[in-house]
Amino acid sequence: MDETISAIDTITLRIPLDIWAPAPMSQGVPRTHVESLYLRVTTSRGVVGWGESFGTARPMVVAAFDNWIRRLAVGQSASDEELVPRIERMLLSLSRSGPLAHALAGLDIALWDIRGKLAGVPVSTLLGGAKRTHVECYASLLQYYGNPEHLKRNTDRALERGYRQIKLHERTSEAVAAAREVTGPDIPLMVDTNCAWTSAEAEAAVAAMAPYNPFWVEEPIYPPEDFEALAKLRSITGVPMGIGENATSLRDFRRMVTIGKADYVQPAMVKLGITAMAKVAAEVEQAGATCVPNAFYLGPAFLAVLHCLAAKEKVSPLERMFADFGATPFSKTVPVINGRVEVPQGPGLGADPEDDLIAQFRV
Repeated sequence: MDETISAIDTITLRIPLDIWAPAPMSQGVPRTHVESLYLRVTTSRGVVGWGESFGTARPMVVAAFDNWIRRLAVGQSASDEELVPRIERMLLSLSRSGPLAHALAGLDIALWDIRGKLAGVPVSTLLGGAKRTHVECYASLLQYYGNPEHLKRNTDRALERGYRQIKLHERTSEAVAAAREVTGPDIPLMVDTNCAWTSAEAEAAVAAMAPYNPFWVEEPIYPPEDFEALAKLRSITGVPMGIGENATSLRDFRRMVTIGKADYVQPAMVKLGITAMAKVAAEVEQAGATCVPNAFYLGPAFLAVLHCLAAKEKVSPLERMFADFGATPFSKTVPVINGRVEVPQGPGLGADPEDDLIAQFRV
């Protein structure tokens, strides 16, 4: 008898974080916690799958489950790979992006976890098989607003903890210079600007970073879907470009490469899910770019990205939010050690969230 979905539970967590400096601002408030939204999907025979949606948008994502998705998914086959696309089509008049897509991404991850558990194999096997047993991570620092003392101290801290690739969330050449002073010339140093500039402003800002050899500059232009401007910026500055964490359309990911000439395409697991992530990775890498997923989260989506990175063709590093946390999910089952993480071999995602962590930090 086929396993059907019997329950879908949304679980909000707030885990304190310490970046060894004043908290950066996010959506108008200080970012003092990791805001996560886990999804627990239970089947008719008691198999539990775990997913994760975009935690920053959690009130709207939870509303999507409460008002639409739960009633459309409960009672349906957990093995039906067309379930999530079918729900998306049923709700197309509401939205094909934003919180609704983020909710479906979490459901998609949980269903892959269930399918792996039912088959007794890791998700990477369902994706065609793991091509590597370990994945290198890069330390993704939060924003220090160009403060050279904080930048140097915490870049050095990341190197001391074994990371050999660093990403900044900064917007000035001086900030990049401060970090480069610590890393030396050989450590890959990425710069995420979070859509900092208009196309007219971006050229001078990125050109000023070029002497410090950024491995890529990420989302330099607002709006991010101005792919023509991205291609022009890439051509003028010669600096590799990354983009993609705010997109959910496969068509847009194609256009990032064909029109935007993006070197690195960065879909967000909490906004797409595993099914779309695998399709994006295959298409953009066949077109010549490299898929380096956004992974600025710690829960089940972190494991989902890990399986996708293990299974895809090109080697890519895994983003790891760099901070000290009130507790670190999967620290015992899937730990990051000296900037590397082993691909789980257990069924499904390979590990479930810790009960005590959920009990302590659940809102």
